[in-house]
Amino acid sequence: MNMENQSATADPQLQQFIEIESQKQRFQQLVHQMTEVCWEKCMDKPGPKQDSRTEICFVNCVERFIDTSQFILNRLEQTQRSKGSFSESMSE
Repeated sequence: MNMENQSATADPQLQQFIEIESQKQRFQQLVHQMTEVCWEKCMDKPGPKQDSRTEICFVNCVERFIDTSQFILNRLEQTQRSKGSFSESMSE
């Protein structure tokens, strides 16, 4: 067994921890990006209280951002699957 295979299979708990931390980081980046986009779009003049128009704008912006992000993720997954099945069919 070479060194690469040992490190890749050595500690599944470590791999799981790294994956979870990576997911947390991606989530934090997404929240930061969403906050920035929606703030720029909806916040005309910061004040002590939001008016209902601003609040509705934020809600709609966040919902559209989430919908769009989910659509893109689904599309990327479909693309990866179709590339994988295309590669498999080419190798047969």
